Amino acid sequence: MKDFNMIFAGFGGQGILFVAKVVAYAGLMDGKEVSWLPSYGPEMRGGTCNCSVCLSDEPIGSPLVINPNVLVAMNTPSYDKFIDAVQPGGVVIVDSTLVTVSKERKDVRLIRIPATELADENGMKGLANIIILGRLFKETELCAFDSLEKGIAKSVPPRKQHLVEKNLEAIRLGQEQA
Repeated sequence: MKDFNMIFAGFGGQGILFVAKVVAYAGLMDGKEVSWLPSYGPEMRGGTCNCSVCLSDEPIGSPLVINPNVLVAMNTPSYDKFIDAVQPGGVVIVDSTLVTVSKERKDVRLIRIPATELADENGMKGLANIIILGRLFKETELCAFDSLEKGIAKSVPPRKQHLVEKNLEAIRLGQEQA
């Protein structure tokens, strides 16, 4: 398996830390070395936040991702902040409903998915992050699919377990996007 050094970024309230936690748990379920390092401002909801996630077969030297090979940007300020740091050959996924791409790089694979719009149209309000996760999985196969399902089940709090199936539907919707 290739090492994944990922940054998930957006506004507080978009589920950035949640989707990163799902990926981290999925990596654990696959038996990988994992790190999860959140970063957010004191205002949280509405402020900017990002989370570094590393998945590797080898021990991870630092949880801080400086040059990601995967960037998920759910708002324009996050895209602008991190796009120059992405390694050549990396994967960049943006929520095209909310992200205006002002700078394109020819040496990365830029994937636009209207995740917020898809979530609204399909009765999945608040699950744009998980729709993007489905597309990320399709593009990278960063873990086994059953590990991703287990990561969702582990990350959804016990009082909200009724939402696990809706999250899995959102992953499938993201995978269907071409």
